Amino acid sequence: MSWFKRKEKGIQTSTEEKKDTRKGLWYKSPTGKIVDAKELEQNFYVSPEDGYHVRIGSKEYFEILFDDNSFKEFDMKLESKDPLKFEDTKKYPDRLKAAQEKTQLKDAVRTAVGKSKGKDLVVACMDFTFIGGSMGSVVGEKIARAGQYALKKKIPFMIISKSGGARMMEAALSLMQLAKTSVVLAQLADAGIPYISLCTDPTTGGTTASFAMLGDINIAEPGALIGFAGPRVVRDTTGQDLPDDFQTSEFLLEHGFLDFITHRRDLKNKVNLYIDLITNQPLRA
Repeated sequence: MSWFKRKEKGIQTSTEEKKDTRKGLWYKSPTGKIVDAKELEQNFYVSPEDGYHVRIGSKEYFEILFDDNSFKEFDMKLESKDPLKFEDTKKYPDRLKAAQEKTQLKDAVRTAVGKSKGKDLVVACMDFTFIGGSMGSVVGEKIARAGQYALKKKIPFMIISKSGGARMMEAALSLMQLAKTSVVLAQLADAGIPYISLCTDPTTGGTTASFAMLGDINIAEPGALIGFAGPRVVRDTTGQDLPDDFQTSEFLLEHGFLDFITHRRDLKNKVNLYIDLITNQPLRA
């Protein structure tokens, strides 16, 4: 005998009474693990089931790094122009406008200064959601200005990379940002001011060829894709078959390109521990 028996055939609930499941309640990791969205947020956007680090942006990183999420943001209104009058499937200004409306960001990086464990820290954090985190003139300029602020105030500087590389719509102007940012980092090094580079998923192209690999320490999140060119280009250039994982943070750590890999929950403590050690200051609890 069955426990339940339908009295009437068919679905009896009217359309007006039906309720949809709210979007964003659950997250499915690439390994197929289902995680409650609230639990994911409380775990620093890392899947507790498999340790997968979900891609996040400047908003979340600022929450993680700055005490009480309190900070002063730099150059909030700086926007890209279109000196090359670039057009592919759409005009560059139209692409910028669409990205701004979608992300509520002005460009692919935000820069700020605030207290981290009680001491000042300047942070430049890229946003992959804005045209793939591509590096254009505004990205280079904002990073350079943040670095100059850190130099003037003698404050440690940190860049969080998350980028597909140079922005093709700005051509050579984009490539110039590699030199611009590298010069500022060299000035910080000469002044003895710590610079920490955090590579997150993905860190590729021009960012890898410049500031992402110029840190006093280069660190990364677990499983991050880090490289310059794609696997096919590397294979064709070198004429060698490389391991499937050769562009992961774990492979780069093993081969000396990174100093350490950190879980996102430990990021704030480890960054400030390094700053205390390198500046010969008492260790903060």
